[in-house]
Amino acid sequence: MTLLATKSLALTLGHPLFTDLSFAIEPGDRLGLIAANGRGKSSLLRCLAGRLEPTTGEITRSRGLKSALVDQDVPASLLPLTFRQATLAALPADQAEYEAWRAEIMLDDLSIPEALRDTPLGSLSGGWQRTALLARAAITEPDLYLLDEPTNHLDLSRIGILQRWLAALPRDTAVITTSHDRAFLDAATTRSLFLRASASRIFALPYSRARAALEETDAADSRRFENDLNKADQLRRQAAKLKNIGINSGSDLLITKTKQLKDRAEKLEASARPAHRETSSGAIKLANSGTHAKALIALNDAAIITPDARPLFSTGQKWIERGDRVVLLGPNGTGKSQLIRAVLAAIQGQHPTIKAAPSLALGYSEQNLAQLPETMTPQALISEYSNDQTTKTLLAGAGIKPDWQAKPLGKLSGGQKARLAMLLLRLQSPNFYLLDEPTNHLDIEGQEALQAELLTQGATCLLVSHDRDFIRAVGSRFWHIEKRRLVEVESPEPFFASELNRPT
Repeated sequence: MTLLATKSLALTLGHPLFTDLSFAIEPGDRLGLIAANGRGKSSLLRCLAGRLEPTTGEITRSRGLKSALVDQDVPASLLPLTFRQATLAALPADQAEYEAWRAEIMLDDLSIPEALRDTPLGSLSGGWQRTALLARAAITEPDLYLLDEPTNHLDLSRIGILQRWLAALPRDTAVITTSHDRAFLDAATTRSLFLRASASRIFALPYSRARAALEETDAADSRRFENDLNKADQLRRQAAKLKNIGINSGSDLLITKTKQLKDRAEKLEASARPAHRETSSGAIKLANSGTHAKALIALNDAAIITPDARPLFSTGQKWIERGDRVVLLGPNGTGKSQLIRAVLAAIQGQHPTIKAAPSLALGYSEQNLAQLPETMTPQALISEYSNDQTTKTLLAGAGIKPDWQAKPLGKLSGGQKARLAMLLLRLQSPNFYLLDEPTNHLDIEGQEALQAELLTQGATCLLVSHDRDFIRAVGSRFWHIEKRRLVEVESPEPFFASELNRPT
């Protein structure tokens, strides 16, 4: 029995997001929904949930279908509620009064620590807030989950819990999930829908294999298009030759043949469809100003502490040399961001046991993008590094359209802010990048562009990330915070495995 089906679905919000979209969801399906930021993924989920009317097309739902949309952000009305209260409030009032035990079971299933269950959502991190929305959906026992970026703000252990929880759902429960986490998509989905303005593609494969199949399909489409145009060109040339012969000989038969050839050429050209070309949602480019110093950062058995001076770990003797791309590994709370802040203090000349080379030029991106003032406009921010006309061109190239360039940064989407932060880094011409969760809010296209830039530029960097594919692609050295020590390891894979399978 089909749970949900779309037929010729289209949505236009200012501009066409998708057209002629047809697919079906069967019980037990695990569908990954993939597209760049701003291309309609969240809007499609809202259409499927019945919260947004499509421009054209049909959505057919099975009788009695119960779906649950898990949004990216917590509604303001839920922020004063505790984790437990917010979960229970998803049930009808009469049911919630007598079935509070269901909330406890759901919180157990999602491995919510007891200490957090009576904490207001407004006091929790973005990751826990996201988990609370999932708990609210799950307690209603839907037939179809619609998950919008469920791994955002989650560390690896919570991603592992989410993957196991999804795998343990009833066999006939279906899930559609949007995500920019490639490793999560590979682990949690079996089908992939690449959402496009036209000619969206769906494959009965998880992300990585579907991506390869998509590239083959696009390449075949490109070859077919070129062949059709070549055939049309040959027909037109034949028609031109016959026309000359027909005119010279006065042959009506040749004149008729000429018209037939021209008609065939026009039909071929009309039916030929160019291969899909993804229009970029904004370029990510970095710069590397260079330095003659061999060691840019030296850690001399530095003691890393919490803001209230509690000890976390010691670094031992370590160096970051030109071209090193060092990834910090460790569970949340072990001190990764504190080490980033300590290195930042050292670059500013304010740390006793971490030293920075005098020639170091810093490019810093904070995980919550606090370096972008909320009330400042993109134009004002970038104009500090360029003239008015260049500013507009640079912002457009980073995916900030003209009508957004004069708006306060606080109104930009997470993806727009992330690309703006990368543009700001480039304009600062650093020779050392300090990156705390740089892929937060970046779509897959943006992640791959950042990867390519870091590798192409031979960048030196110290970074923190929970994105496994990004770490694998970028890292050349790996430092693991383990038993209150900073230990260099050969590979991140043992850490990934232990975190994803960490007992709750």
